[in-house]
Amino acid sequence: MTKPINHPTLRALAAAALVAGSLFATAGAHAESLDAIVKAVKFDDIADIGKQLKNGLDPNTVASNGDPLIVVAAREKSDKVAAALAAAPNVDLEKEDKAGENALMLASLNGDTGLVTLLIDKGAEVNKKGWAPLHYAATNGHDDVVKILLDHSAYIDTASPNGTTPLMMAARGDHGSTVTLLLDQGADPAVKNQLGITALEFAKHYKAPDAVEILSKRTVRIGASAPAGAQKGAQ
Repeated sequence: MTKPINHPTLRALAAAALVAGSLFATAGAHAESLDAIVKAVKFDDIADIGKQLKNGLDPNTVASNGDPLIVVAAREKSDKVAAALAAAPNVDLEKEDKAGENALMLASLNGDTGLVTLLIDKGAEVNKKGWAPLHYAATNGHDDVVKILLDHSAYIDTASPNGTTPLMMAARGDHGSTVTLLLDQGADPAVKNQLGITALEFAKHYKAPDAVEILSKRTVRIGASAPAGAQKGAQ
């Protein structure tokens, strides 16, 4: 039979050990439940996540790797779960993962027009500072998303931290239709990033023939239409 602990210090240590054990057990259970929640998000299990939200799940919950649930949903194209999370009254639509990406950026990268529209309607920031949703849409040549973002006042020549524009990203990927769309909507092909590189130079460097052809013609056209004095001054 185990004798009771009568020494005050030993009793305190024993109590602390019991509390610590309880905390470890709780942490383990929480980690397991969090893993299950993230899995449900990835598989667009709206029944599970809907129940979790009703039971008090914080829509701003972050996975163990630092990814907010709504970012996970956007990345995995789990649109039903993303919609449920976006509808939560206290959700932070601008919450970012460790790479600085939010839900609207990843939905734009995926060409997920439905989720892009939903997030914008819920108040997601179209003109995010730094890398913006328009950069992401242009990177993968998603013209439909580019149009949606521009229709919601996305700044067409928005600059990344190093000065890269959506036009440059479209040129880099040789997305000819996207390059044309951006140019037609007013993107400036003369803009340079911090290294002094234009969209045309991006296209040449990354061996993007369609983009090179489109941008070369547009550059020639712009030069030909410039006032004589401006052309002379540029020489």
